Amino acid sequence: MKAIWNNTVIAESNETVVVEGNHYFPKSSVNEAFLKSSDTHTFCPWKGTASYYSLEVNGEMNKDAAWYYPTPKDAAKQIKDHIAFWKGVKVEP
Repeated sequence: MKAIWNNTVIAESNETVVVEGNHYFPKSSVNEAFLKSSDTHTFCPWKGTASYYSLEVNGEMNKDAAWYYPTPKDAAKQIKDHIAFWKGVKVEP
């Protein structure tokens, strides 16, 4: 799978974890040069508290376009150290 935004591959992995229709990429497969820290957090009752990254590619910013669970609850432990994408990021084979 690949995560693509602004004509740039942000992440690529054959070992994504699919949860609720979202592909979570291993953090090691994500090009961290495109990730910018965000202060945004959301809460999921069964996964826990999500943190976000904005993407910066070719001078353009996509705010809070990636999320991850730093300390997921036990029910979601398979997505620890994984990052998922949305907000126009194409995830495709």
